[in-house]
Amino acid sequence: MDNLVIEHNDELVMKLLRYFISEKNYNPIVIKGIQGEIWLENLDEDYKIIRIVSNYIHNNEQLEFDLFKTKKLMKMIKKKTFSFRMNALSIFVNLNDSVKLDDYAEDKIDIAKINDADDLNKYNFIIDSFPDIRKKMNFKEKGLDLFARLTGDIYIKNEGDSKMNEDVFTIKRPTITYTLIILNIIIYILTSMFGLIDNFAVNRFYITHGEAYRLFTGMFLHANLFHLIFNCYALYIIGMQLESFLGKWKYLAVYILSGLAGSCLSIFMNAGYSVGASGAIFGLLGSLVYFGYHYRVYLETVVKSQIIPLIIINLLIGLMPGIDNWAHIGGLIGGIFATMAVGVKYKSTTFEMVNGIILYLIFVIFLLYMTFSGILFN
Repeated sequence: MDNLVIEHNDELVMKLLRYFISEKNYNPIVIKGIQGEIWLENLDEDYKIIRIVSNYIHNNEQLEFDLFKTKKLMKMIKKKTFSFRMNALSIFVNLNDSVKLDDYAEDKIDIAKINDADDLNKYNFIIDSFPDIRKKMNFKEKGLDLFARLTGDIYIKNEGDSKMNEDVFTIKRPTITYTLIILNIIIYILTSMFGLIDNFAVNRFYITHGEAYRLFTGMFLHANLFHLIFNCYALYIIGMQLESFLGKWKYLAVYILSGLAGSCLSIFMNAGYSVGASGAIFGLLGSLVYFGYHYRVYLETVVKSQIIPLIIINLLIGLMPGIDNWAHIGGLIGGIFATMAVGVKYKSTTFEMVNGIILYLIFVIFLLYMTFSGILFN
């Protein structure tokens, strides 16, 4: 068994797979009807899609059909992953020598013919994107030992990914959500008993004359019992999921920052009173969209079929008289920026989080500056 011989092309494919999965965090894509090729995805890399093709391509016509098929599948993946730009790298390990790749210059698809690992150095576009690829494909092991090494590394990477996904998606007790619901109920009872709602509601005049605390307190007030029940129910449904995904303190930060952003856009656009948790709740919806984008492999269908339609429907309902839709829109935008700032576990980079902080501050500070300067829409 120690002298087990692995076919040359199979060994090359395994080395490429090991590199892209273990070293570059690409994930396999399951595509029905595809045989003899492996599709990998990582939207954080220059090449969003890597194709490793072991099918024998024996003439130009077959290669042209392969490229046509690839472009169609890329369009499908682009829609499913909410991607605006998608480049692919097709690596052929079994291409007839008579097929000349120089004859093909496909937009957004680079093509490489690899007979062995050294051939990678022939393609500047590969070396520029993956400068360590040749070094990482060099192994001392042979035969069964090499096969065990390659499959073992891939297994360890996949097992680690599974543990991270389990950590993120395992449902936890939504303590913060329960606390926020109870707090909203208590504050509603107190303000109803003592008639204090006007003293703490969001209102442009009072906020610009020193009562800035209203930007915060307004998100915990409700106009009537129906308003309270509707918002608490929405908070329960959305919050219990998002709190589990983000973690308690990140979730709380997103809730508060979304509510503040909603209040800021509200006073910029409206001169009247505004109360309610709906700005913060719209922020949670925006947060779910941002989180779902990072975990689109698992949540793509939910985001497209449930969350986005829910946002659209509620924004349309918000056009009715008496509803402060600007607070909803502000909360939605604030929720996306706030989630970007606090980060999505195992996915967000420091660069992303810094950008999120900057975007949130620009959004809120701009609205406050315009409001306090008297440059308003009404």
